[in-house]
Amino acid sequence: MVYRPRYTGLIERYRDHLPVNDDTRLISLGEGNTPLLKLNNIPRLTGKNVDIYIKYEGLNPTGSFKDRGMTMAVTKAVEEGSKAIICASTGNTSAAAAAYAARAGISAFVLIPDGKIALGKLAQAMMHGATVIQIKGNFDKGMQLVKEVAEHTPVTIVNSINPYRLQGQKTAAFEIVEELSCAPDFHCLPVGNAGNISAHWMGYSEYYQDGIVATRPKMLGYQAAGSAPFMRGGMVDEPETVATAIRIGHPQSWDKAWKVKEESQGWFDECTDEEILAAQKLLAEKEGIFCEPASATSLAGALRDIQTGKIPEGSKVVCTLTGHGLKDPDIAIKQSSSPVVTVSATLESVRDAILDNMAK
Repeated sequence: MVYRPRYTGLIERYRDHLPVNDDTRLISLGEGNTPLLKLNNIPRLTGKNVDIYIKYEGLNPTGSFKDRGMTMAVTKAVEEGSKAIICASTGNTSAAAAAYAARAGISAFVLIPDGKIALGKLAQAMMHGATVIQIKGNFDKGMQLVKEVAEHTPVTIVNSINPYRLQGQKTAAFEIVEELSCAPDFHCLPVGNAGNISAHWMGYSEYYQDGIVATRPKMLGYQAAGSAPFMRGGMVDEPETVATAIRIGHPQSWDKAWKVKEESQGWFDECTDEEILAAQKLLAEKEGIFCEPASATSLAGALRDIQTGKIPEGSKVVCTLTGHGLKDPDIAIKQSSSPVVTVSATLESVRDAILDNMAK
């Protein structure tokens, strides 16, 4: 029998690239090491010769890429003696913060917008024991309040303004390079608070500076049309989109993201809700990959730019899927093309239902 070391999380794996000490207590749930899947069927539909890979971050412990940053943020909070963390969240950050706080044995406080959070994410935060505070306002108002509260209360902010969050999230770029044996030509991401695109660029740049790769990708950030401050050239006070995870009008990593766009010679663009939902459905039906709506924004934008030639043929493209589809099952069910068929509990009825479906 061949034995291999037990995987214990991304901090241990990339310790030499992260700000931790030999005696740092690591708060981990085995995050990272997520699949990089090459799409088989969708590229053929484009009629273009482009390799598209999916970095499926929905398979992290709490179902989103936020776990990469949260393991670092909570590890450092505990190392510095913090007994409580706080965040504003559209859902995924609250789920991750609650889980890692529970793992660490400290308290978590999460501010969520009134009526603007998918129930799957809210359930996670509540089950992990976080104190959930619902405010009558959107994410941006919640973020403002979190920063104010932290000035008067002994809590550590674990939103992406926490520099350790981006340190953890940059490891996704390391994993991609190691699997491809190079950097992709283009890396496409959904953009909400804009921390993730900044973190990926940080990771690619470190491996570039270390001589591990000879090139860096063009970074492409796609926003929902109803929540696209990078496309409007300024903040959006009342963002609205079905992609709740990127329903953010005042990105906290605004300056960093613009710098990434310039340095990588990439671009920002926007997708309508219809395009986002179509990409989510396409992934599920053609590739068996189930992501939440915000995640599909990266593929929606990539497919459009492949079709127009903005992403040229022969390119190697990576799209980050930030969260699992079970985060927001209501949206998925509403657009499903496979309704539940109710029949009698007999062989004939089930057989006829199958044959009727196969004949369509």
